[in-house]
Amino acid sequence: MITRDDIRELAQFRNNDGCALSFYFQPTTPSDRSHREEAILAKDLVKRAVQESQKNGRNGCARADLDRILEIAEHLHGNQARAKAIFACKSQNIWREFDLPARLQKTTLLVNQRFHLRPLAAILEALPRVCVALVDRKAARLFDLRLDQIAEMAEWTDDLTRLGRSSDGFKGYNAGHAERHFANDAMNHFKNVAERLKDLYDRGQWEKLIVGCRDDVWSEFEAQIPAYIESRLIGRITIDPINASAEQVRDEATKLRHQRREEKRQAMIREALGQAQRNGRGAIGLRRVLSALETGEIQTLLLGENFTAQAVECTNCGHLDSHMTEACAVCGKPVRELEDVSDAIVGQVVAKRVDILYVPPNADFEKAGNIAALLRFRADQNTPAKMAS
Repeated sequence: MITRDDIRELAQFRNNDGCALSFYFQPTTPSDRSHREEAILAKDLVKRAVQESQKNGRNGCARADLDRILEIAEHLHGNQARAKAIFACKSQNIWREFDLPARLQKTTLLVNQRFHLRPLAAILEALPRVCVALVDRKAARLFDLRLDQIAEMAEWTDDLTRLGRSSDGFKGYNAGHAERHFANDAMNHFKNVAERLKDLYDRGQWEKLIVGCRDDVWSEFEAQIPAYIESRLIGRITIDPINASAEQVRDEATKLRHQRREEKRQAMIREALGQAQRNGRGAIGLRRVLSALETGEIQTLLLGENFTAQAVECTNCGHLDSHMTEACAVCGKPVRELEDVSDAIVGQVVAKRVDILYVPPNADFEKAGNIAALLRFRADQNTPAKMAS
């Protein structure tokens, strides 16, 4: 299971010999059960990578890693409908292998000076660990949802006072007394669930929350949830809290996550473009985004699926520049050309712990250059006069 720390480590890697190998496998629906098409595609990718290395004077560089990739590809056989990412550099004894949700655009293999992290942009926004809490008035089940994998963490039942008939006792007194006990027991149960969620959150066991319960239960349960826990809530799902299978919980929770993510994506696209047009906390276009990234202004980077652009990167300070110059504008040292600056941007975003939002093809966003950002502040507007006001 890949984590942000894994991606951050990969983003920091450089190999001046150009031997950093990145392999992404996206399973397809085969025309026969042998999955031979996938192995053939991998072989073709390896052959092209070898030819490219030889053409660029890196004969033998990454050959051992390429042979190992080829051997693995022969046995993927659809990989149980999961995608796979492998990052390797034999000269520095690096081999990192991860299973991923099958959300990659295609199977790819690249050998370069840095690992190819662009395909992970679509995975990054789904990385936060989600706790799915199924609750009724006496039972609770907690699930850990990471990407597309789910595991049940806890299940328990709290005893409730048994309700009698309304005619029990003098003028129904016993029944009314039991109902009050029942309501109090249910409230204590909800407090127990909220306390367990709080404890797990404080220990870093989850980052986002989904609750599964009936509408009439939600109002009672919500009253017991601390505000800072409720602020992590993605939403609620309607599901049988007792009998639902882990797969049903995963499917319903994933559906809700996708819905909320799409709503958030559309809202953030509108906000970023609108803020940029109003000269506010928005930036559009490669040059402006690179500048904001370097000055630490960016809160969330929006990166289009179809974004690609050339740039240069300083070999000394790492400064990225959309101007194709021969020397760094910051320190004057030599620069290297980047055929696609996406990997360098993703690497810096991850290293600086900036949020990233992956944007599928969108007409308005494409007009803005397929790259934009929401800013925490505007460095060029932090003048003494503005700060005083």
